[in-house]
Amino acid sequence: MEKNNDHHKASHGGSDGAATEKWEEVSTGIRTAETMLRLAPVGLCVAALVIMLKDSEANEFGSISYSNLSAFRYLVHANGICAGYSLLSAAIAAMPGSSSTMPRVWTFFCLDQILTYVVLAAGVVSTEVLYLAYNGDNAITWSDACSSYGSFCHKATASVIITFVVVCFYVVLSLISSYKLFTRFDPPAIVDSTKNVEVAVFGS
Repeated sequence: MEKNNDHHKASHGGSDGAATEKWEEVSTGIRTAETMLRLAPVGLCVAALVIMLKDSEANEFGSISYSNLSAFRYLVHANGICAGYSLLSAAIAAMPGSSSTMPRVWTFFCLDQILTYVVLAAGVVSTEVLYLAYNGDNAITWSDACSSYGSFCHKATASVIITFVVVCFYVVLSLISSYKLFTRFDPPAIVDSTKNVEVAVFGS
């Protein structure tokens, strides 16, 4: 009888060990995928930033540069911040167990959300400026500018398109960080002093 119990414990322990090893392999795969997703925007942000920084044109009508338009300056700054954050967050995400604690998971969640909206806003306002540059505004007799500054508009368009690709990556990262936060940790609870029971905040 004792041998049977020992055999059962051994087999149970073996299955637990196998399950743990399998979970570690899955966790490593998820960590690698997240690290690559966080690294991808670095090159894209730098590309969008450099294209916009070099975007200027001069002809018989005058000269124009990205620095003349606040929307394009904002796009440059947003992409610079995004590139730095992406590199730093990828380095942290690559460390084993680096994102397992609640403060770090919350930090990733909040910063991913913030960066998503920052880069999205940069793309949207720049798109609006480009629309006016290509089409003008008949209501105020403002003619299009891209017919005279075609090269400038083409480079700006390329930078904006790359910025929207970055937005797509950050939407995915925001979903991942949200999933990791809300599936790994229980909602915070508050104590009802009148009934002396804990009530989950999300259910109240």
